[in-house]
Amino acid sequence: MPTIGVKRDLLFEALGKKYTDDEFQDLCFAFGLELDEVTTEKQMLTKEQGDVAAAADASEEIIYRIDIPANRYDLLCLEGLVTGLRVFQGKVKPPKFDFVEPAQRQVLKIAPSTAQIRPFAVAAVLRNVTFTQDSYNSFIDLQDKLHQNICRKRTLVAIGTHDLDTIQGPFSYEALAPDQIKFVPLNQTRELNGIELMDFYATHAQLKQYLPIIRDSPVYPVIYDANRVVLSLPPIINGDHSKISLKTKNVFIECTATDLTKAKVVLDTIVCLFSEHCAQKFTVEPCDVVQTDGTSISYPELAVREERVSVKRANAYIGINEPANKLADMLTRMYLEAEVDAKDGDTLKVKIPPTRHDVIHACDIYEDIAIAFGYNNIKKSLPAFMQIAKQFPLNKLTEQLREQVAQAGFTEALTFTLCSRDDIGLKLNKDIEAMPAVHIGNPKTLEFQVVRTTLLPGLLKTLVANRKMPLPLKLFEISDVVLAAANSEVGARNERRLCAVNCNKSAGFEVVHGLLDRVMQLLSVPWKTGNANQGYYLQAAEDPTYFPGRCAHVMFNNAVIGKIGVLHPSVLQAFELTTPCSAVEFTIEPFV
Repeated sequence: MPTIGVKRDLLFEALGKKYTDDEFQDLCFAFGLELDEVTTEKQMLTKEQGDVAAAADASEEIIYRIDIPANRYDLLCLEGLVTGLRVFQGKVKPPKFDFVEPAQRQVLKIAPSTAQIRPFAVAAVLRNVTFTQDSYNSFIDLQDKLHQNICRKRTLVAIGTHDLDTIQGPFSYEALAPDQIKFVPLNQTRELNGIELMDFYATHAQLKQYLPIIRDSPVYPVIYDANRVVLSLPPIINGDHSKISLKTKNVFIECTATDLTKAKVVLDTIVCLFSEHCAQKFTVEPCDVVQTDGTSISYPELAVREERVSVKRANAYIGINEPANKLADMLTRMYLEAEVDAKDGDTLKVKIPPTRHDVIHACDIYEDIAIAFGYNNIKKSLPAFMQIAKQFPLNKLTEQLREQVAQAGFTEALTFTLCSRDDIGLKLNKDIEAMPAVHIGNPKTLEFQVVRTTLLPGLLKTLVANRKMPLPLKLFEISDVVLAAANSEVGARNERRLCAVNCNKSAGFEVVHGLLDRVMQLLSVPWKTGNANQGYYLQAAEDPTYFPGRCAHVMFNNAVIGKIGVLHPSVLQAFELTTPCSAVEFTIEPFV
């Protein structure tokens, strides 16, 4: 959930009213937001960066830090927040965004070479903008918030904003070899090519994190104007030539992307929120983006779509009973203009503006009704149908067995669900490729590469961490393992298992065998003798994890449910254990 910081006095001036901290917190809560902290710039610098020198020069002006829902991109700056709150309070109607057609549209042409790296681009122009220092800072901060949020740290979308009066269209979006791109980066004085730029920003506090996005590519994306002046090298940095300032009147906005839908959302959000500062409010100048096949598409789209929702269903889902006209008013206060269908009194016609890309389903509209009504105002009621809750049977059995195994002298451990490939493979003398393991696509550490297929490695690691404790060490765990399963909806399934390990001067096979017998006794499962159809027994088996001739399958009703035996010395050595161990592991799901 992103957090934005807004100056309290500036916020109250825009809202047209002063609030106490508690009053504003209540307003935020009613609107579905949360006032996270009341602080100052000085306190923020000291707390977040520990920069006492910078904090000494910082302002003591009060700053409200507000938590914004991750999907509400329209609230990520002061302009959007103020508009949203004023509409919610009924002080203004949701603004309508219009296009202004220029004498000649700006054109951005996409070269086929961009398909190798960032194939999409969109653009727009804001005319006759008046920036103050605060609105300029808000404009820059919004871009940063969008980059971190919907743009996924510029991997999906990179935003470039330029002073249109310093450049000349038509513009071209190309992809060239790094050494062919030369320009002066933002706030620099020396010209760099693509290779030099990567070295120059390798240690930059903010920009170094974006370099890997394109660094290893044979071509880098670049945007030129008609005079071959570089506007930007997305997603890294803009050119210094076209940088915007407080004097900028006309802003050219371009977004390059690997995801066209996200690029459209980002462009709509920026132009809608900051068209408020145009001389003709809430107007945007469209641009033509020429695709690689020669076709031209106009951006931004600023599409307003209509959704129809049932009043009866909305009331039922939320648990209220309000007339259609009141629900329509609630939605209008949430920036979704709504009216009752004259032909069908049970239907609401809801207009979704270009600022509310988070509304993708009827349930999103129901949620906004609930927020406007007030969650605390919804009366608590019993379910319309009778149902008695009870504990999930497998969890109930797990809790009962935990208590009994602990009373048998074993200490419970709770280990990580993720482990390394070697933990369930090489260290257990098994081939990881032949195991039904679920692998993590992009593991952050070597310790968490796969989901465990057995509880045994976790217990052995726990033994190693506690090897200074006096012997015997008897540990157990009852938890899930995850096994790959092609016939499962998600490609994997969970299996609840009990695993116990005895570590002593001698392996103590009889200890884990005794625990198995005790568990079966508690489960009322008899030892199978003769021609009995039911019961459990042991069947000799060979497993490279266990000592040869000291391993057996745990059988239940003639099906294998686990293994029991003395661990192989090489397994103990792999886990850095020097004392013999015996172990038992079996699934408890058949006993539910």
